[in-house]
Amino acid sequence: MRTEQPKTIYLKDYRQPDYRIDETHLTFELFEDHALVHSRLAVRRNEQAEGPSLPPLVLDGQLLELVSVALDDQRLEQDAYQVDEDSLTLHPGAGEFSVAITTRIEPQHNTALEGLYQSGKMFCTQCEAEGFRKITYYLDRPDVMSRFTTTVIASRDYPILLSNGNPVASGEEKDNRHWVTWEDPFPKPAYLFALVAGDLCLIQDSFTTMSGREIDLRIYVEPENREQCGHAMDSLKRSMRWDEEVYGREYDLDIFMIVAVNDFNMGAMENKGLNIFNSSCVLAHPDTATDMAFQRVEAVVAHEYFHNWSGNRVTCRDWFQLSLKEGFTVFRDSQFSADMNSPTVSRIENVSFLRANQFAEDAGPMAHPVRPDSFIEISNFYTLTVYEKGAEVVRMLHTLLGEKGFRQGSDLYFERHDGQAVTCDDFIKAMEDANGADLGQFKRWYSQAGTPRLAVDSRYDAAKGTFSLLFRQSCPPTPGQNEKLPQVIPVRMALLDGEGNELPLQLEGETAPLGTERVLAVTEAEQVFTFTGLTQEPLPSLLRGFSAPVKMSYPYSRDDRVFLAKHDPDGFNRWEAGQALALEMLQGMVGIHQAGRPLLLDQRLRDVFHTLLTDSELDPAMVAEMLRLPSEAYLVEVSEVADVQAIHQVREWVRKELADSLAEIMWPLYRSLDDGAAYSADAAAMARRSLKNTLLSYLMLNGSQQAVDACVRQYVEANNMTDRQAALVCLVNSDFEQQKQAALADFAERWKDYPLVMDQWFSVQASAALPGGLERVEKLLEHPSFSMRNPNKIRALIGAFANQNLVNFHAADGAGYRFLAERILQLDPLNPQVASRLLTPLTRWRKYDPARQALLKAELGRIMAAENLSPDVYEVVSKSLA
Repeated sequence: MRTEQPKTIYLKDYRQPDYRIDETHLTFELFEDHALVHSRLAVRRNEQAEGPSLPPLVLDGQLLELVSVALDDQRLEQDAYQVDEDSLTLHPGAGEFSVAITTRIEPQHNTALEGLYQSGKMFCTQCEAEGFRKITYYLDRPDVMSRFTTTVIASRDYPILLSNGNPVASGEEKDNRHWVTWEDPFPKPAYLFALVAGDLCLIQDSFTTMSGREIDLRIYVEPENREQCGHAMDSLKRSMRWDEEVYGREYDLDIFMIVAVNDFNMGAMENKGLNIFNSSCVLAHPDTATDMAFQRVEAVVAHEYFHNWSGNRVTCRDWFQLSLKEGFTVFRDSQFSADMNSPTVSRIENVSFLRANQFAEDAGPMAHPVRPDSFIEISNFYTLTVYEKGAEVVRMLHTLLGEKGFRQGSDLYFERHDGQAVTCDDFIKAMEDANGADLGQFKRWYSQAGTPRLAVDSRYDAAKGTFSLLFRQSCPPTPGQNEKLPQVIPVRMALLDGEGNELPLQLEGETAPLGTERVLAVTEAEQVFTFTGLTQEPLPSLLRGFSAPVKMSYPYSRDDRVFLAKHDPDGFNRWEAGQALALEMLQGMVGIHQAGRPLLLDQRLRDVFHTLLTDSELDPAMVAEMLRLPSEAYLVEVSEVADVQAIHQVREWVRKELADSLAEIMWPLYRSLDDGAAYSADAAAMARRSLKNTLLSYLMLNGSQQAVDACVRQYVEANNMTDRQAALVCLVNSDFEQQKQAALADFAERWKDYPLVMDQWFSVQASAALPGGLERVEKLLEHPSFSMRNPNKIRALIGAFANQNLVNFHAADGAGYRFLAERILQLDPLNPQVASRLLTPLTRWRKYDPARQALLKAELGRIMAAENLSPDVYEVVSKSLA
């Protein structure tokens, strides 16, 4: 059991660094069993810092063997400095001086994948947030920005030696060793440092910027993956052009590099000029990657490239400001994805994920503002709140200011703060100054945690021809924040007539209508907007495009929702109406099921589905989204006390009823889409596959021989992984044991040499909701393709079981909870970051019945009692039990 509590860091305690580092010169000597890191730092007193004129210089460092240290070329004896497990303290005698340090590290033993480590036979780094301190002693904080020059020396067995910036020199050394020196002309914090050494294959292309500069584009992968990089390269070029056209941002170095790494804690890292990616976010080929993987590669490549300005050229002052770069950049990559694909479907996917996951985070023990007030371990705050809700906050600014105003604000932000480490307040100030706006109240989105509730009611006065919307906003208490102030909630809306047409919108006090769609800024706890000039009672279409991350309620009848699902001109709200209709029905049926009464399907839902299936003018991707019922995860999130078993059984019953009653329409549509066309990764082809595979998942529910024959045929004859995996998922979740086992065996044999494809194989089985889920997962832990040292494998098997297979994970005996706790305790000494992220399903114990609450809390208590618990896991568990 822990004997001491890790230190809590508070935003209110921020102070300027005592010193600046103007120049950082690094030399890495890489060997098979260790690495020597030689640093030479040009340091000066920070004139803006408070305190004595020459305070001690305290450099961050962890898990380092200090070989030597010198001040102004004078080697120091041990009594001239102090070293502990977290720092090296020096005592300079002048305001400007040099520091030379040599450290010894062992990358091959670094299973936490922070700092310098080995992935297979490759050396690579991950320094965000605080990994650089595991490489050498340094001022490892984002507001210390320095110009880096890096020399990498290694055996010729590592022919590729990379770092940030541009290569400036290279040469040979004795003993079959060589070196390359890289120079980055732009000051950057240590978290953006990167190094790679390996025997890698180069895929090369070029891009001409809007000013006519030729940029050398390079993707480095292991040789066997060479043919899987074309999509990533095309995505990079599209991202570069889009950022020029939409934000006016041009790339600034001569080279842009991406390296694919198999062992990586996250998706990718935006290190200046040398982006290091999880291989799952680079490699994409029709035979091995699904359409979802293609879209993820495109989005992640764009995200990391966009960071060159929103994160690198302008970075965050401290880690509390993390959403300054991440929220802004997630918004930018979502804009890009919407432009590259279907804007409506892209928005639906983003909102579905946000509601099922970030809303749950906002309602749980780890709830925190977009800009947190405190943390113990910063890695725990790379959260959906910082990223996804942070992006929604930026989206609201875009909605309130308009596209032109937002662009003016972002231009001013980049111009004013280029080369600086700044805060969320600086971002808002640029938006204010560029638009003459007052965003003081809006900033509460950064400081208040929780998901706001927006209750809406309406009154129609036929005599006066007015229609009033009454808004009431509130926000539930969250840890440390019991009282919440009103926020600025932009509500994009329209009023519809009986045919679904948008009516002209004129508010009281206005002399004429201003369009047929408006954005209402709800700023008070209670607020009324009254529209005039109406000759009939309209039906409001509210929160279009999900214009604010809130839980909105309006007294729509089921017939209202059917009407909106069929007629709303706004695609997102059409989907939203269908989802709300299904959600209301499912919630009611869960209660009926719990009471032991027979279930009956409301035919209005079938009517909506029938309309969707027979309207050939609709986007197939949109139809596919509307045919998918609210997920079990979202149904759990909106439940006061979640009965996972009942939710699963009712949802599956409704799916089967819909499939049986609409089979005569689904079959010909499925066959028309299953046309054997050559694979294409364009949006239209992806849309057709999405609808086809959604239909197959329904048709397989009736258990007919016709359906299983079609499913097996699709698996065998598929010319792409999207169709093959979809068929595999249907078989694995069916009772056709012979066909299921044959497909699983064939898939494993066919793709045994492709780690990322085997991850899909693990995930499909771990997510299967049929009985015996835990036993299947425990058996798969012994599979030779699985490793507890690889984050992708852990997420594919253990993460998929705990987060996606709710009915098996939440088995009444608590076996799923014990399994997850054991894996977390096993993983924590190896990789604390991944271990802490696996904890999420255990932390949401308050959502369940008393018996499951007790079982979940018992496992959290067992983890808490473990010796030498990492700060990462300790923080999450202690807050969950508080």
